[in-house]
Amino acid sequence: MTLTVGPLVAEAGSKIRGVIDADLGTITVRIPVTLIHGTRPGPRVVITGGVHGGEFVGVDATTRLAGLLDPAEVRGQVIICPVANPPAVYQGRLNVSPVDGVNINRVFPGDPDGSPTERIAAWLFENLISGADAYADLHSGGIDQTLCDFVGYRLTGDPDLDAKARGMAHAVGYEYVIFGTDPSGGNSHAAAARQGIPAVLIETGQLGQRDEAAVEKLLGALNRLLHQLDVVAVPPAGGPRSTFAPEWVWVGFVESPAAGLWYPDFTRGSDVSSGQSIGRVIDPVDGSEHKVVAPVAGRIIYGMQGLTVRQGAHLAEIAAPFTPPSSTA
Repeated sequence: MTLTVGPLVAEAGSKIRGVIDADLGTITVRIPVTLIHGTRPGPRVVITGGVHGGEFVGVDATTRLAGLLDPAEVRGQVIICPVANPPAVYQGRLNVSPVDGVNINRVFPGDPDGSPTERIAAWLFENLISGADAYADLHSGGIDQTLCDFVGYRLTGDPDLDAKARGMAHAVGYEYVIFGTDPSGGNSHAAAARQGIPAVLIETGQLGQRDEAAVEKLLGALNRLLHQLDVVAVPPAGGPRSTFAPEWVWVGFVESPAAGLWYPDFTRGSDVSSGQSIGRVIDPVDGSEHKVVAPVAGRIIYGMQGLTVRQGAHLAEIAAPFTPPSSTA
């Protein structure tokens, strides 16, 4: 059996690295892909970085992982794409693509007849993600985004699929495991879950930094994940997690009430109460002020730290510890 993606073909026991041309209608982009085909049967695992521009930790870690994995020590197949969205990574360096202004992580699984970014999303699903046994998408805080490192997954209502995704999320070993209560929306891991693929979002690093400690942390997390999936036999340094961390659930999102200058009153990991002031948006023309408050109690996992914001921009995202409903006899 061979592992084939476009023109790249990896026989069992081999590693192939190359680029694949993706036709986006008005332009063609070159997407780098590494195929690692192990010597023994096992799952097919897909790992993507560079879905957004300006998020360097995942790009760095996936590139290093592609070099470190030895097919002789791999069970199954690993497909690594370190730069999944080349226009955003190389030209825009932001969440939105400079080609069409679209955030790719809002349009998965994409549209092969849509805008260039929608076509990239469709290409990634058709050529890399569909048919996978597990999928991990790597992100970090962009140039004006601060966040606590966390792992996300989505509930689907399928007990087996949800258990696999939950096991993957906890194997990563981060303090915060945050789940979404349904698989709706255009995020990559949500779209994968809708196709029956256990998937996780791994957020590591912040503020668009190229941070060695964050890259090493993510590499350790990916090794733990691959060990949990039985792709690599050697336990990672420090060993796998032996117990599940407490889980969190998203409870609130804060949007900017107006365009202007943003002055936050919180840091990442801040605990807030419902109605508590978390900052203000100032109109640079007349100096008028819009007070911004937390809509719910919880912990701020993600926050905007840039000065200028547009109306509707996400200023903060709040999670709270998950308390399972009490069982009744």
